[in-house]
Amino acid sequence: MTVAQNIAMHQRCDHCAIRHKAVCGALSDEELAGISKIARQRHIKPGQTILSDEEDAEFFANIVAGTVKLSKTLADGRQQIVGLQFSPDFLGRAFGAENPFFAEAATNVELCCFPRDGFERLLKEYPGLEHRLFKHTLSELDAAREWMLLLGRKTAEEKVASFLLMIASRVPNIGCKHSDELNFVTFELPLTRADIADYLGLTIETVSRQFTRLRTQGVIDIVNKREISVPDVDALAERADQDSSPLI
Repeated sequence: MTVAQNIAMHQRCDHCAIRHKAVCGALSDEELAGISKIARQRHIKPGQTILSDEEDAEFFANIVAGTVKLSKTLADGRQQIVGLQFSPDFLGRAFGAENPFFAEAATNVELCCFPRDGFERLLKEYPGLEHRLFKHTLSELDAAREWMLLLGRKTAEEKVASFLLMIASRVPNIGCKHSDELNFVTFELPLTRADIADYLGLTIETVSRQFTRLRTQGVIDIVNKREISVPDVDALAERADQDSSPLI
């Protein structure tokens, strides 16, 4: 990287919208300059593969914008959606030799990528970075346990409402319309109905019925095939049988 490119990258870090929420938010200005030297920006189109499961882990990334779909490949070749990641989540598993999952861009995605060797070296040099990554990992573990509860115990309506609430909760980070005064949010679904069904362990028909039911009850408004409006997030949380805090 040239001096001019290094300066430009450092300036992008200074003005990065997710800096204080991402793993690099724990870094001092001097440490931020160090990580900016190895960072590279990538833009991924919907449907493109970012990581392939069980292949060598070559890089990690902060998700700057967009939604990433995580899947695992079954023995018979089928893929099961196991998670979604949004800004400012960390993509990849540090100190792992292989990628633990298949990652695909569900929407237009912007990444800030770090080569594996360089990032793992900085984790050892910068204790704050390692600590921040550890906290992010624990948060993902908590979210996975909550999702296990949802899949195992909740009704179909509660599952669909919980999924919509999760997306609505990430609205400040994914650039959707939001009004605190009205408790109102509008967003575009990052998944198709088929993917939502796969993610929730339901049939497409069941997902469609629950969308219609929530719309009939005035909990949501289906603007078009992908765009959803939630006039009252608290009401959606009631249908999900949880509070309106993010499920991430």
